[in-house]
Amino acid sequence: MARVAVVLKVYPNSVDLDLKDLLKRIEASLPEGYKIEGHGEEPIAFGLKALKMIITIPEETEGGTEQLETLLKGVDGVEEVEVEAVHRM
Repeated sequence: MARVAVVLKVYPNSVDLDLKDLLKRIEASLPEGYKIEGHGEEPIAFGLKALKMIITIPEETEGGTEQLETLLKGVDGVEEVEVEAVHRM
C-alpha cells in the first residue's frame, strides 16, 4: 500500500505555547495509519514560531489532506494549518 507525505505548518494560537507539548498533543490525536515522520520549528514573526511537520497518511485516504487538516485544527492550541506540499511515496 502506497503512502502520501504531507508537508505542513501548524500555527499555534499563542506565542507562549510550548511547541514540544503541542507536538505531543498532535501525535496523540493522529488515527491509526498516520505517522509524524519529521518536525521542526520555523520562525514566523514577533516571537511566533510554526511547527513544520511531515506526516505520512495512507494513499487511499478519502478527501486527500482535508481529514488531516480538520483533525489538526481540532487539537487544543492549534490556530491554523497550512499544507505546503503533498508527495506520493
